[in-house]
Amino acid sequence: MSWPPVSEELTMFRKTVRDFVEKEMAPHALEWDEAGIFPKEIFKRFGEMGFFGISYPEEFGGSGLDYWFSVAFLEELTRSKNAGVNMAMTVQSDIALPPILEFGSDELKKEFLMPAIAGDRIAALGVTEPDAGSDVANIRTTARKVGGDYVINGAKTYITNGCRADFIVLAVRSGDEGYGGISLVLFPTDTPGFQVSQSLKKLGNLSSDTGLLFFEECKIPERYVLGEENHGFYYIMTGFQRERLAASLLAVAGMDRMMEDAVRYTQERQAFGRPISKFQVWRHRFAEMMTNIEAARQLTYMAVDKFVAGENPIKEITMAKLFTSELSQKVAYDCLQAHGGAGYMTEYDIARSYRDARLLTIGAGSSEVMKEILGKMEGF
Repeated sequence: MSWPPVSEELTMFRKTVRDFVEKEMAPHALEWDEAGIFPKEIFKRFGEMGFFGISYPEEFGGSGLDYWFSVAFLEELTRSKNAGVNMAMTVQSDIALPPILEFGSDELKKEFLMPAIAGDRIAALGVTEPDAGSDVANIRTTARKVGGDYVINGAKTYITNGCRADFIVLAVRSGDEGYGGISLVLFPTDTPGFQVSQSLKKLGNLSSDTGLLFFEECKIPERYVLGEENHGFYYIMTGFQRERLAASLLAVAGMDRMMEDAVRYTQERQAFGRPISKFQVWRHRFAEMMTNIEAARQLTYMAVDKFVAGENPIKEITMAKLFTSELSQKVAYDCLQAHGGAGYMTEYDIARSYRDARLLTIGAGSSEVMKEILGKMEGF
């Protein structure tokens, strides 16, 4: 079977995304990193272009396209050469909004999903806490029921879009200890008692805001619960699959961009009287990289194909996340090495890509967690 499918509509859509990214985003890649933030207006532009609603139903402001169009969007997004803004946009399109579509009432979809798809409201996902990262079942942020409301107390950390989100898809403990006592709620950030402590300083992804958030006696209506109370752990685990698939796609496309830059540089740069690319050591290394990246792509596309078919390819998605994120570390290293001293300068895209790629083996579930999932699935 051929992956991805070929159609005139998909080809035109891919070109639309590429033209937008290369014209309106890529020229500002270094500028936004140095500023530590990108313009908030980018969210509205993405909404106007339809990028947040690609695979969402038309009745809620989306385009009603299948997930292969989201694949094209994610792949072309890497041409921005700025992983921070890519992450912020992906959180909106593929991480925070899907739970609202899948588990929210029509009332909540109209109140939160539709304006987010339009780019009028910024969304974040709030799961990670200072004492609970991959161990989602042990989150401590509480939501106690008081009349027809929930009163929320606790803290979240490492939250992308957390500093300027209009609402958060928030994981809270509404019941007993363990995975059976977790709910997902929609939390407007203008709620009294909510505070953004700071935008955390990071190694990479410098243009995205990453918040440390506090909740003190924050009251939201009971109707803001997504799905059923105390079923949030299942909803989070379901959402992880799409998040990890998106991370895999971004990793593969990001490796394409790094290798393109490295090949171009070594063809133009000379050493000892000839282009660096003419040395056997680099020809062979590029051949090896090309082969490994294609293997990563095919593994990821296989997972996408099963996902689009309505299967639940946990194994394939987990493998793709593990393989692509780990491979990206080696590709980033080799591509920077190919640039020599220039690769160490932040004005070069590869320097920022090298730094940004490091998050891939940590975010959306670390490589160690991916191995644990696979080991348990196979009965090791």
